[in-house]
Amino acid sequence: MRAMLLQTPAPIKTHPLRLEDVPLPEPAADEVRIKVHACGVCRTDLHVVEGDLDLKRSPIIPGHQVVGVVEALGSSVTHRRIGERVGVAWLHRTCGCCAFCESHRENLCDSPDFTGWTVNGGFAEQVVAPANFTYPLPVGFSDLQAAPLLCAGIIGYRCLRKTGIEHWAGARLGLYGFGAAGHVAIQIARARGADVYVCTRDRDQHQALAAELGATWTGGTVDKPPVPLDASIIFAPAGEIVPPALSHLDKGGTLVLGGIHMSPIPELPYELLYQERVIRSVANNTREDGHAFMKEAAAIPVRTHVETFPLEEANVALDHLQHDAIRGAAVLTLE
Repeated sequence: MRAMLLQTPAPIKTHPLRLEDVPLPEPAADEVRIKVHACGVCRTDLHVVEGDLDLKRSPIIPGHQVVGVVEALGSSVTHRRIGERVGVAWLHRTCGCCAFCESHRENLCDSPDFTGWTVNGGFAEQVVAPANFTYPLPVGFSDLQAAPLLCAGIIGYRCLRKTGIEHWAGARLGLYGFGAAGHVAIQIARARGADVYVCTRDRDQHQALAAELGATWTGGTVDKPPVPLDASIIFAPAGEIVPPALSHLDKGGTLVLGGIHMSPIPELPYELLYQERVIRSVANNTREDGHAFMKEAAAIPVRTHVETFPLEEANVALDHLQHDAIRGAAVLTLE
């Protein structure tokens, strides 16, 4: 089968992913093999390719927003069927027996696997995944629409859960960075009744899309919104945003950091945290997050804005992502 392989991390401008023929993967007893129709392109893929995240396996096939149909079943799989459309997300497998798994916090598992980082992912014609970690996809979403939901959507959903906002009607939510995750999160927040204030550096594409999706206000990355915010989420991997974002919060507000990697955070004066402001990170997702998000996204319904690339142009897609040249989400197509 064809796959985009990373041998050695390098700047994306050097196009380190190479299209190669690799053996067809065979599913283990608890796994399914999936014929990939589409795979979303995430900033985490960029962190893997460029080495911001330590390389866990070499070579590795990136990609963790996989949409396809089940083509083969492992010997013990009984709840999936051949031809069923499913998704594969970032959390690939957990141990199921550590203290975190046993306390319903499998996103913090001590011995996890992650799709496209510790195990091969979806920048390929076929992928294997544990059947229990695949997601049936709502019929209302096409393959292209569904792909960004499997990471950008799920992580954005978990970030919204961690804001501490309980009564969404009239709540004031800030979003810093407005790529794939931001453009899904705003739709969830608006459907719940929140007013959303978007701070992002790109005026022509990202601020314009935010306005189209119902943002109350848009501004530059560190511009001060016109009102104090109840909570904010930083999707951009830029630590320097943390101090101004804190300064824009109302008393008791929460700042959620939504990325797996972030550049260093500058020294913080205590007065930015005083009055019970909170900073918290989000790590991965649970399967509960994924199933709950898919249900809410289908009910709204969320509509993703995508730009498509063929599999062999994965380097180009990641380069565009790095330079904020994607309006919404990038998706690789394999049909």
